[in-house]
Amino acid sequence: MKKNKAETEQTIQNLINIARHHFTAYGYANASLEKIVKEAGLTRGALYHHFKNKKGLFLAVFEAVQEEVGGYVEAAAAQSKDSWEQLVNGCQAFLEGAVESHNQRILLIDGPAVLGWDTFRKMDEKYSMNSLKEQLQSMQEQNQIKSLSVEAMTHCLSGAMNEAVLWIANHLDRKMDVIEEAMIVLRHLLEGLREEQNK
Repeated sequence: MKKNKAETEQTIQNLINIARHHFTAYGYANASLEKIVKEAGLTRGALYHHFKNKKGLFLAVFEAVQEEVGGYVEAAAAQSKDSWEQLVNGCQAFLEGAVESHNQRILLIDGPAVLGWDTFRKMDEKYSMNSLKEQLQSMQEQNQIKSLSVEAMTHCLSGAMNEAVLWIANHLDRKMDVIEEAMIVLRHLLEGLREEQNK
C-alpha cells in the first residue's frame, strides 16, 4: 500500500515537472496535454485521474513555482539574524525569484489570466503574503516598525513588489539594474515604516 502511495506521488510530481517545462516553453494556451502525457508515459485518462483538467494541472504547477520562490525568499532572509536585513533580503529575493526565466511566464503572465484574479490572489497570499505578514508582525512586536496596521502594510508592500516584478520582467535586457532600482525605492518605502529610534 505504501509503495502504491509513493508511486502515485512520484507520478504526480513527474507530471508537474513535465507540465512546468511545457507551460514555460509554450505558454498555457499552446501547451499540449497530449505531449505532456506522452512524455510522462501516461494516458490522458491517467492525467485526468490526478488533475481534473488542464487548468487543474496548471494550478498544481503554479503552486509548485510559488512554493519554490517562497523557499528562495526564506533562504535569503535567513542569511541574516537582523530582522531588518531579513526583510530587505526577502524582498530582493522575491523580485529576483519571480522574474527568473523559468518562473515569469507561469507566475506573471499565465497565472492571473488562467486562474482568475481571486485564485491568483489566494495563492499569492498563501505563499508570499503570509510570510511577509509574519515578518512585519514580529518586527512590530520588537518595536522596529511603526504601530500601523500589519494587514495594510502587508497588502501595500506586496502590491508594490508584484508591480515591480511586472516592470522588471519588461526590462530583462538590464535585469540586474532594474532590480537594483526597484530595491532602492523599496528600501525608501520600508524606511518610512521604521520606528524613529531604530533609524
